Amino acid sequence: MRRDDRDDPFDDFFRELERMMNEMTGGEFDMHVERHGDGGQNPGRDIHLDVYEEDGHIRVVADIPGVEKDAIDLKCDGEELTIDASGPEREYFERVRLPVAVDEHSASATYNNGILEVSFQRQDNSADIDLS
Repeated sequence: MRRDDRDDPFDDFFRELERMMNEMTGGEFDMHVERHGDGGQNPGRDIHLDVYEEDGHIRVVADIPGVEKDAIDLKCDGEELTIDASGPEREYFERVRLPVAVDEHSASATYNNGILEVSFQRQDNSADIDLS
């Protein structure tokens, strides 16, 4: 959200809302209100993402508008996905702890209209043990 600090009638409202949310979440809530003086200098703070687990697959969907496909760097170690992307006006950096271990070599990703989707196959942690 872009706001102008000059004569903003909602400034007190946003401060109070953030204070109440901090009380409810133990001080971890950040409204991500972008101010004009900010100039987009806070990398990673605007990213919105969802993680889905369905039919043996993990799917991460992230909203990262304003970057070119070639400017997106994805890394996964099987437990955590790192998204690093930059465009002319903003930068994104996010580490996503995946709900289960995944096979990072099974990853596939698409980027279309500012929406990044990354899919993984769930890693089978169990192994057959031969009894002799």
